Amino acid sequence: MNRTKQIVLAAMCIAIGVVLPQAFHAIPNAGSIILPMHIPVLLSGFLCGPLFGAICGVITPLLSHLIFMMPPTPVLPGMMCELAVYGLLTGLLSHVIKNKNKLAKIYCVLILSMLIGRVTYGILNSLIFRAGSYSLQMWLAAAFTTALPGILIQLVLIPAVLLALNKAKVVTL
Repeated sequence: MNRTKQIVLAAMCIAIGVVLPQAFHAIPNAGSIILPMHIPVLLSGFLCGPLFGAICGVITPLLSHLIFMMPPTPVLPGMMCELAVYGLLTGLLSHVIKNKNKLAKIYCVLILSMLIGRVTYGILNSLIFRAGSYSLQMWLAAAFTTALPGILIQLVLIPAVLLALNKAKVVTL
C-alpha cells in the first residue's frame, strides 16, 4: 500500500473515531460501555500499518478531547497510550502472525492487541497518570466489566469489516 493511501485511510479512521462517539454520548456512560473510539483505531492498524495505527491512536482521543472535551482530561493520557498500543500492535501483529485462515489471524491479532492495550492502560494509570488513586479493581471494572459490550462489538464488527474490505480488494489480509 502506498503512503498516500495509508495517510488517507488513517485520516478517515481518525475522523470516524472523533465523530462516532458523539452518536453515543446522549446515553450515560455509553462511551465507556460501547467503546466507539476503539473501533476505528483498531481498524487503522490493520489497514494502515503500525506507524499510522499508533498515530491514529494518539491523535483520535486528543482531537476528540480538544473539540468535544471527551474523553475527559483525567482519562485522556491513559486512553491515548492505550489506543496507540492498539493501533501499533494491530499493525505489527497483522504482519507477524501467519495463518492461512484469515478469520483466525484477525482474531489472534485483535485479541492480543486488545489485551496488551488494556494492560498498558492499567499499568500507566496506576504508576503515572493516576498514581495513588487507581486500583486493580478500578482497572478490572473499566477494562473488562463495564467494557464487555464494547469488546463484544469489536470482536464481531472489526473482523466483518476487514473481511468485507478484503473481499472488495481494498486491503489484503
